[in-house]
Amino acid sequence: MIRMKDSYRLYIHICFLSQLFFTYIFTVNLLYQVSVVKLDPLQLVLVGTVLELTVFLFEIPTGVISDLKSRKLSIIIGYFLIGTGFLLEGLFPYFITVLLAQVAWGIGYTFTSGSQQAWIADEIGEEKASLAYMRGAKAGNLGQLIAIPLSILTGYYMINLPIIMGGVCMIGLAIFLIIFMKENHFKPIKITERINTLETMKESLGKIIHYSKASFILRMLFLIALFIGFYSEGFDRLWLTHLLEMARITSLPNEQLVLLTGGIQLVIVLVSFAILHFLNKSTIYQDLRTIYIGLFIGSFSIVVALIGFAVSKYFIGLFICYVLIQVSRKVMYPLEDIWLNKIIPDSSTRATFFSVKGQVDAIGQISGGPVIGYIATTFAIRTAIIVSAVILSPVLFLYHILLKKAKGRE
Repeated sequence: MIRMKDSYRLYIHICFLSQLFFTYIFTVNLLYQVSVVKLDPLQLVLVGTVLELTVFLFEIPTGVISDLKSRKLSIIIGYFLIGTGFLLEGLFPYFITVLLAQVAWGIGYTFTSGSQQAWIADEIGEEKASLAYMRGAKAGNLGQLIAIPLSILTGYYMINLPIIMGGVCMIGLAIFLIIFMKENHFKPIKITERINTLETMKESLGKIIHYSKASFILRMLFLIALFIGFYSEGFDRLWLTHLLEMARITSLPNEQLVLLTGGIQLVIVLVSFAILHFLNKSTIYQDLRTIYIGLFIGSFSIVVALIGFAVSKYFIGLFICYVLIQVSRKVMYPLEDIWLNKIIPDSSTRATFFSVKGQVDAIGQISGGPVIGYIATTFAIRTAIIVSAVILSPVLFLYHILLKKAKGRE
């Protein structure tokens, strides 16, 4: 039987490899869509909307499969589909194939979303899982640090090569997990042999609705996830076009643009790695109130930086604001996972809880993305980004409420 520490190590390896391959792809992915596929602002946002709609439709069904059948099986299917999607996008530079690729890797993402967190929590326990989430995030940042120079090097000569090679590596990761991943402590939801998946999904959703009605904190968590979804989709798709236009560097050749965007991503990873290393040494993840403080500071930084990114006319200002936004988000991700993991009342539906959170975020992105895209097309990208900052700002009030509630319990 696999030892607990072996599962812990494998989780860290998965975080490292998945982020290595994702970053290898995404360092050039948006630039590929802008400069090679020639997508306009509305098409860029529609690509994201298709991805998030796919996530929305499949997040809960795949989460239930993870709870019902196997966390391992769900993760393996996920990485195989993600790799297939990126292969399709990298090989065929057309708007329609980019859309189809989003469907494939969107479905794949929902198979992995929540399943990895639930798998390691099952194998080593909830308390040790909190530490694993922090160290997994740190390992993921190390993977990003290694991937960016590799992506710049290969993308410099052929901009779609990192997308193609990254897709192949994702499929390779799925094969690796078939061989080495163990699942010894998974306890599937107890159901009769003939109960169908639809009924099980209904039962799991019923539990989540019940717990959400009874838990103020769960409701607040889902509401915050919704606002984060509202603001994020438009910004994620439009930031590069805005930066190139405002800094007046749209005429640079693709080789230099690869160096520029890769360099920006490298700075983000280095800063994020340093901050996550500090947090890993601290005890912030052990107490809900300190988690709320960290999330409030991160959200405030993003709101301020979004406004700065929108109004700045110089590259250095755009660069600083973008780095602040992305670093804040990267530091907040593991804190959000720990927060949800600490308040889940029923471990048998752990993956489904994570999937519901992902689906709420997708609802926000599906709703907010086209609106931001329309504003960017009708008025200006700058206006759309300012609207994104306004949309995110209510989360500051929500975190303030949570902080007051947490303080009242001390």
